[in-house]
Amino acid sequence: MSDLVKTLPAAPDVLAPDGLEVRVLMFGEKGSMCHFHLPPGKTGRAVVHKTVEEIWYFTEGAGEMWLSSEGVLPVATGTALRIPVGTQFQARAGGLGLTAVAITMPPWPGDDEAVVVAGHWDVDL
Repeated sequence: MSDLVKTLPAAPDVLAPDGLEVRVLMFGEKGSMCHFHLPPGKTGRAVVHKTVEEIWYFTEGAGEMWLSSEGVLPVATGTALRIPVGTQFQARAGGLGLTAVAITMPPWPGDDEAVVVAGHWDVDL
């Protein structure tokens, strides 16, 4: 298959620094796309990105996102959320878990992009 088409991998490619399962979907010149999942009832670590902005679109479940600039926001299937560069954020899943597809601009630069910070909630992973 070419680098222009990809199917969602069955297993996560990696666990992100915040603890979410990551399935890498695409890399382009100006952005990248991943699928994130947080299991039911779990709370991820809070992180901040050094150089990338993300836009998340929630495809399944419900929960909450804490953004340092906005406070706690309810999220559910059909919600879109923008995380500007330098914004600290943390995800907390409800009883059905929380799944999102996210676009990162510019493309994800590597393992040291996300820095774990003090969060709004206690971590439960």
